[in-house]
Amino acid sequence: MHVAILCEYGSINGGENSLLAVLDHCPDDVQITVLAPPEGRFAEALKTRRLTHIPFSLHDNDGRRFPPIEAATLLAPVVEFVQPDLLHGNSLSTGRITGLLSQQTGMTCTAHLRDIISLSKTAIRHLNGNCKLIAVSHATRDFHIEQGLDPDRVKVLYNGVDCERFQPRRGDGCLRRELELDDDVLIALTIGQISMRKGLDVLVEAAVLHASSLPQLHHVIVGVRHSSKPEAVAFEQGLHDRVEESGLTNRFHWLGYRDDIALLLNECDLLIHPARQEPFGRVLLEAAASGVPIIATNVGGTTEILAPAKSGILIAPDNTDAIIASITLLTIEEPLRTRLGNNARDTIYSHFKIQDKASEILMLWREAIS
Repeated sequence: MHVAILCEYGSINGGENSLLAVLDHCPDDVQITVLAPPEGRFAEALKTRRLTHIPFSLHDNDGRRFPPIEAATLLAPVVEFVQPDLLHGNSLSTGRITGLLSQQTGMTCTAHLRDIISLSKTAIRHLNGNCKLIAVSHATRDFHIEQGLDPDRVKVLYNGVDCERFQPRRGDGCLRRELELDDDVLIALTIGQISMRKGLDVLVEAAVLHASSLPQLHHVIVGVRHSSKPEAVAFEQGLHDRVEESGLTNRFHWLGYRDDIALLLNECDLLIHPARQEPFGRVLLEAAASGVPIIATNVGGTTEILAPAKSGILIAPDNTDAIIASITLLTIEEPLRTRLGNNARDTIYSHFKIQDKASEILMLWREAIS
């Protein structure tokens, strides 16, 4: 089986990491060709894995995304050259293009739905051109079916996580040494893109309003802003301004992009995920696999990973008081931290191992081809 995979961005975020995890577990009889931007961390990851990478961009020289019809026209000769048995779009936006190409050429195409966003009727029509669509959660599937996606085409296949790479380990204090923090400091880790959707402004506001009640709490933020839109730039600057004006600069640590997430998870005391929307948070899988106690917002597909009060503390979005109350509870109740972490790890090991999830995707691809 020869599968070509269309990817839009050269950066590595949840969708790219989820794809790479699957590709790491493809058997030898599966040939993979990735169509993706020529440069960036994603290209480097493909090179490290010795995967076939054909440079292809869905953006013009000014960074503007090609309209789907134009993108499909540009893609057609590349696919003709590659001659795959199946073309897969790794995101909703690339799924529009694969769906169009399927409608135009009869190519067998599938795509991943990793976002919960409103879609136009045109976008729905494009996506329905794929023979199969993979939703990362029931929340994602239900949302898009309500918008008009063909339910017979959409199947829920959860992302998986490498339970060997991400597992409970005793940290050696390297993060505390890096940040020059005392041993009694409580490290709350937050991982994700710097964007409004991830709710970092709520976390910052919670820290500002309750700084005096948890003086030992330090926030470690991992992630970068990818959007260059003025409002996105202003959002990030606003976070730093709020922290600085509140005198909390020494208690917020902005690490930017990191490729040692497994290590960081073993070094933190808890994970806070304050997202306003989350189809199926990869960081939640990784933290749970690492046995880290989690505070997360009860949005999207999060409850399909974490059971409230059993394997995580789930709170309403945009609720600063709930964030601080949850942190305070975990600070006081060490047995609760242990129980939540152990239960989360057990859930991941039982239901979200990458070997099983990769096999499910490969099976869907084989069925689509046949």
